[in-house]
Formats: sequence, C-alpha cells, structure tokens
Amino acid sequence: MPQITDASPTPVFPRLTWAEDLLTPALREAVAALPEAESTVARYHRGWCEADGTPVVSVAGRGKAVRPALALLSAQAVGGSARSALPGAVAVELVHDFTLLHDDVIDGDGLRRHRPAAWSVFGTPAAVLAGDALLVAAMRVVCDAPGGHAAAAVRELVAALLELVEGQSRDVAFEDAAEVSVAEYLAMAEGKTGSLMGCACALGGLLAGADGERVGELREFGRRLGVAFQCADDLLGIWGRTARSGKPVGADLAARKKSLPVAAALQGTDSAAERLRELYRGERPLGEEELDLVRDLLEKAGGRQAAEEEARRQLRAALRALSYAAPTADAYRQLQEIAWAMVRRDS
Repeated sequence: MPQITDASPTPVFPRLTWAEDLLTPALREAVAALPEAESTVARYHRGWCEADGTPVVSVAGRGKAVRPALALLSAQAVGGSARSALPGAVAVELVHDFTLLHDDVIDGDGLRRHRPAAWSVFGTPAAVLAGDALLVAAMRVVCDAPGGHAAAAVRELVAALLELVEGQSRDVAFEDAAEVSVAEYLAMAEGKTGSLMGCACALGGLLAGADGERVGELREFGRRLGVAFQCADDLLGIWGRTARSGKPVGADLAARKKSLPVAAALQGTDSAAERLRELYRGERPLGEEELDLVRDLLEKAGGRQAAEEEARRQLRAALRALSYAAPTADAYRQLQEIAWAMVRRDS
C-alpha cells in the first residue's frame, strides 16, 4: 500500500467518460420509465432537458459519475467486468439524485449543478415526488440484477438507505443544537455520505461475485472515502467558489449549519472560538460582513485545519481498506486517483 503524503496523486479529477458512456443509456432508460411528470423533473435535475421538457444538446459538466464509477471499478477490482456492476451503478446514481432533490428542498438551496434547483422551478411537491420516484426506480433496478445476486444487492441497498436516512435526520437535528461534537458530526457524515459510497463499492464487488470479506473491505473503502469527501465538501462550502462547485457558497454559514470546520472550532477555548459561539447563538441570518468574520474566526480557532486533517485521516483509512480488498493493479490505480481527487479538490 503506498504511503499517503501531500505529494501523492494530483487533485485533478480523472476523466470518467468511459463510466458515463456505460452508465448513461441504462440511467436514461430507468428515468424514462418513471411517470411523465416525475421523469421531467428528474431529467431537468440531471441537466438533460429544460423545464418545459426541451432536450439539452450538451450536458458536459453536469456531474462526474463518481458513485457509479466506484461501483464499476470495484467490480473490476475483484476481477469482474464493469458491466456486471451496471445495475448497482445505476441504482446508486438514482439514489444520489433522490437525496439531492430532497436535500435542496430541506436546505432551501436554490442552485444545483449551475442551474436553478428543481424545487425552485417545479415547486416543492413536484421535487419531493420526483425524488421518491427515483428511489423506487433504484430498487427496481437492483431487483432485476442478473446472476443470482439480486436479493443480496437489495439487502445492501436497503441497509445503506436506512443509514442514509439516519444521517440526514441527524444533520437536520444539528441545526437546533447549540453545539455538535466532532465525533457526533463524523457519525452523521458516515450515514449521510459514507453509506451510499460504501454501498456503491460493495455492490460492485457483490455483483461481480466477490466473497464477503472482499466486499466488506470495498464497503469500508467507500465509507471512509465518503466521510473524507464530506469533510472536503464542508471546506468548499465555506471557502470554495460557486462557479466551480455549482452550489451556493456560504449558504451553510449563513444558516449557521454545524459543518465540520464549525463543529471543531466551536469546541475551542480561545477568544476566536468564544466570539464564534456568540455569533452562532444569534437567530437572524448572517450578513456578508459577518460571514467574512466567521470565516476568519473559523481559521483562527482551528476549524479549517481540523477539517483538512480529518479528511486526510479518512482518506488514509479508505486506501488502507482498499488495499485489503486485494484489488487488481489497474483498478487500484484508478480508484486511488478518484479518491485523491475527491478529497483534494481545488477550492
């Protein structure tokens, strides 16, 4: 297993065109099978059409197909074919879109993938129903998985969904909590983000016929990677750029969400942490000047550094688990590249 240092692979995201080429026809087929209204919302959400249903010719940059690629590469990692994991890849992408549609409603975020969020265009009920429909579609895909693996695939997805819902529930509950410990935050992130990435990797191995031990290590790789990704995402949500992320930067701070940098900084004892606690005890939304002050206080109180260190720690754990799955050399290289790029994204 390679030593993980700051000189490890560059954070430039690898091209996953091959995964998109394999995934997209099956994904479009699953979305097209939805009721017309829900299908339109789902296609708009993915950037495939305008709000009136007019097809979008170019969908470049609409998404990186990360979770599907993890499933497809995990199948290759245990000596199977990428195509054997296609039902799992489609299912996790459908579930991911289900969570995004609902997340935007819960958070009130008006921007997703560089365009107005679906709920702001079609209304909240339509966005919620479209998310529900995508979840049903995901279950249908894994139920039809070939090779005698359907039952195990369904169990894997259901278990991940239960963890995901629990993680989302904790995330919402944190909004009313005066403070959230780092340990509580990481447990939330493991459910909210780690569960689905772990599921993607496990489904890849499972559908390729791997034994339970290798599937378990692949699941752990995905779970740790998911937490690392969430740590990096929290950093981008505070210090990133909307033009790059496609999501509103600073919205979580304005709403006083307890992301990891905030949770870590609020546990501090210095003057910066104390001032930060005063600001977080307020009720009105934070203005632009206050947001700049909060960013400065988060750095001074060690929140940024703590989140960066936790992301690296989780990444090391992820790659350690991946090595224990005894992956093929080429799949290991590609999975490692994806992992590093997900955590060390340019803000």
